[in-house]
Amino acid sequence: MKYLNLKNLREIGVDWPQIINRLRVATRILGQGDVVQPVKPYLRYKNLSNRIIAMPAYVGGEIATAGIKWIASFPKNIQSNIPRAHSVIILNEESTGIPIAVINTPLISGIRTAGVTGLLIEKYVENLKPGKLKFGIIGFGPIGQLHLEMIVGMFEGLIEKVYLFDITTIDIELVDSKYRHLVEISDTWQDVYTNSKIFMTCTVSAAPYIDLAPQKGTFHLNISLRDYQAHLVKHMDKIIVDNWEEICRENTDIERMHLDFGLNRQDVVEIHDSLDGPFWENLEQKVIMFNPMGMAAYDIAVGKYYLDKSLEKGIGLVLED
Repeated sequence: MKYLNLKNLREIGVDWPQIINRLRVATRILGQGDVVQPVKPYLRYKNLSNRIIAMPAYVGGEIATAGIKWIASFPKNIQSNIPRAHSVIILNEESTGIPIAVINTPLISGIRTAGVTGLLIEKYVENLKPGKLKFGIIGFGPIGQLHLEMIVGMFEGLIEKVYLFDITTIDIELVDSKYRHLVEISDTWQDVYTNSKIFMTCTVSAAPYIDLAPQKGTFHLNISLRDYQAHLVKHMDKIIVDNWEEICRENTDIERMHLDFGLNRQDVVEIHDSLDGPFWENLEQKVIMFNPMGMAAYDIAVGKYYLDKSLEKGIGLVLED
């Protein structure tokens, strides 16, 4: 069995086009019905703002791997200079169930999250056929930083500006000097929101605060899920989710839109149905919103990618039975 940690993943590196292609393959397999993915349970105790989530899945097709991610999210950790998220992924061989890898780092979750965002931005850009684009990110912790890295890795030639905002001061040293000239740090989230054509929330907000109607022709990627006031559903022409059962709970913006304004499953498009067809036509006349709860199938797909790369490069520790 292979053991990989944060150091090993950093040694392998992040090839964003390859990661996004792996997620595209997993999405196709999902659409073919060759994925098993139970609704994930949340374990809570004592302080109920904390949670540990079990995320099992089987992904068939060419990925052909089962596994589980066990991820803890303790928001107040950051006050003690401890990372908010900690996770371990176990991968099992498809035909025998034998454990073949343990990946001990939350970086897989971050790469998966930014990669799924990139998959949809790629589709958006492909159909928009734009010139230069203005991107915006609010929240510049580890997930926001990975999203900036992904944007530059995938779309550098299209970037006019990337606006950043965080409720704490952003250390410009967190932005790679090679693309620092593309970045502008804003004083308010409103500046980022109104100036960006492609806008991303990467916060740890527990309650929605975005109350401004979106402009036509904008793409909203609500990665942190609890940022938009529910009434804004009236302004969304198309809403994409990764999985309706997963996201319409836990006080997400989608659940509030469902409970307060009657948004239902038939009103949204799940991600495996969003990559083809007329969905992306006339983008300048639409507001599109993506809400990803995070799917175990994608974690397994990305985990298997890193396992394969570790075997190819001879990276990581082989554990004896």
